[in-house]
Amino acid sequence: MISVYPDSEALGRAAAELFAETAERAVFDHGRCSVLLAGGETPRRTYGLLADTPLRDRVPWEHLHLFWGDERCVSFEDPRSNAGMIYGILIDKVPIPNGQVHPIHGVCDSSQAAEEYEALLRRFFAGVPPRFDLVLLGLGVDGHTASLFPDSPVLEEREHWTASIHRAGEEIDRVTLTVPLINQAKLVVFLVTGYNKAPLLHEVLDEQPDPRHRPVRMISPVLGELRWMVDRPAARLLRRTV
Repeated sequence: MISVYPDSEALGRAAAELFAETAERAVFDHGRCSVLLAGGETPRRTYGLLADTPLRDRVPWEHLHLFWGDERCVSFEDPRSNAGMIYGILIDKVPIPNGQVHPIHGVCDSSQAAEEYEALLRRFFAGVPPRFDLVLLGLGVDGHTASLFPDSPVLEEREHWTASIHRAGEEIDRVTLTVPLINQAKLVVFLVTGYNKAPLLHEVLDEQPDPRHRPVRMISPVLGELRWMVDRPAARLLRRTV
């Protein structure tokens, strides 16, 4: 499903509303809601709206568990930290219990951080299918999502839920969740904004490139729903929209 919004503000509001609706529905259905958060610039407005009224008072924070799709191996204070950004915009401003916020601790060795995060996830999902109620993802300019980069060996991972990854040209390592775990989600939502994303979005959605070169195409929930929420500048070259 592809939904187009007039601009990034309208998209951010729609995504925040969807977050609240999904949380309410999940808590009603099975008593808790697990959300996988995206870093980057696109979801910032969504997080800001969730931290403000009226959505702040609507979301059942006491039943939410927040996780991260990927993280750079830096401290929370580093401006490159996904966790640091989301804490400042959202988590520090809402009444969610500290024990229900689960950032990736990237300051240690990336392989150790990946192992520890997988162990945490397996404890959380013990006895139930490992299905996030909501996954938020972005689209990188090279077709990556989370830290699943083109032609990376991590794209072939089928057993582990997390992986350590080094991106060529970067001085730091990363930790990412893997394709099989993300594809277990009930709802995966891509948030895409900006004129410069239009050619790539057209390629990904209309031309169906090799998933190894555009890893975003590997995301296809097994039993869940996939939605694209894009603003009009990003959607300007698409052949099909709703």
